[in-house]
Amino acid sequence: MTSLDKPAIREAYIDIRNDNSDVSWAILKYEGNKIVLDSTGSSYEEFQSKLTDDTRAFGYVRITTGDEMSKRAKFALITWAGPDVSTLKKAKMGPDKSRVKEVIQNFAVELHITEQEELEQDFIKSALMKAGGANYGTGQ
Repeated sequence: MTSLDKPAIREAYIDIRNDNSDVSWAILKYEGNKIVLDSTGSSYEEFQSKLTDDTRAFGYVRITTGDEMSKRAKFALITWAGPDVSTLKKAKMGPDKSRVKEVIQNFAVELHITEQEELEQDFIKSALMKAGGANYGTGQ
């Protein structure tokens, strides 16, 4: 059974949810039979660059959505399995995701992504906005 480095993951989770923190993402990766905190940061491009075609990981990201009337932070839990990850390893991620959700509990959307195009920030932001409901501004 896969174990989880809960203290490190919880600390990153709290940091990302903190409005006064610059940290906006975390990546959790496998080390043998353990899921560990791989990295955190503030640049979405850096987050995206770490999810390569041959990796499987869980990502937690904070993205600001809204318009000129109302801006707010939204959170997404991403399960990433690149196109070069074996079917067996991809299948194992399902049960492991429930372990990750023991720590990462608050998010507006949960996405399973296997293609780089779907990792684009606009794709994630669009999914968050669809989940978020009302948009009162003019969209400018």
